[in-house]
Amino acid sequence: MSVLRVVVNGAKGKMGQTVVDFVNNHSKLELAAAVDMGDDLGKEVKDNAADIVVDFTRPEIRMETVRQTLFSGAAAVVGTTGFTPEDLETIKGWVKETGKGCFIAPNFIVGNVLMQQFAKQAARYYEYAEIIEYHHEQKVDFPSGTAVKTAELMAEEREKFNVGTNDQVANIEGSRGGDHKGIKLHAVRMPGFVASQEVILGGHGQYMTIRHDSIERTSYMPGILMASEYIADKAELVYGLENIL
Repeated sequence: MSVLRVVVNGAKGKMGQTVVDFVNNHSKLELAAAVDMGDDLGKEVKDNAADIVVDFTRPEIRMETVRQTLFSGAAAVVGTTGFTPEDLETIKGWVKETGKGCFIAPNFIVGNVLMQQFAKQAARYYEYAEIIEYHHEQKVDFPSGTAVKTAELMAEEREKFNVGTNDQVANIEGSRGGDHKGIKLHAVRMPGFVASQEVILGGHGQYMTIRHDSIERTSYMPGILMASEYIADKAELVYGLENIL
């Protein structure tokens, strides 16, 4: 495959800056443009003949970013979270209409995706499960897309979790966290963290913790490269890095 020309969207953010540095220092990638709020993404894609837009922006503009990318002639690699099943159906239509692919991943860290797959396997054998995710204080959404995806994968193996938990009296509302099919999800936000998650599974006389920690944003880069190389010449929607591992 020839060198991929990449537009980094959200280039002024911490993740965007890391992606720009990675692209500038990788032989298979070339930086076509670094764009951020106030820039015309579609124009930058067209003017710079971009092959890929790597997007790490904000959930509220996720759909417009994908739409502009595809209809401007580039494939999309999206780390922004918040996509609904309805969103994905809409994007499938855009992919078919434009012939350009879209790769969306709640998390591009290979180790984190493996953690999700291990948790899915373990869910077959444990009836009790909770997820705690830790991120830096600037992350705006909660729980993380990774935590939600982990819970969804686990729920494919078991219809309901924590059915015997006797948590009836709330001294402070919300203390048990969010809920997906009985799995409790808890979000921690504070300085010092980049992205960490642990899945706790319990059974009679035992519990098991599956945990992954990212200590630098560079941990996302191998997954972003894998996704970019995969989707550059394919007219399809891929949701989740596990689909190409």
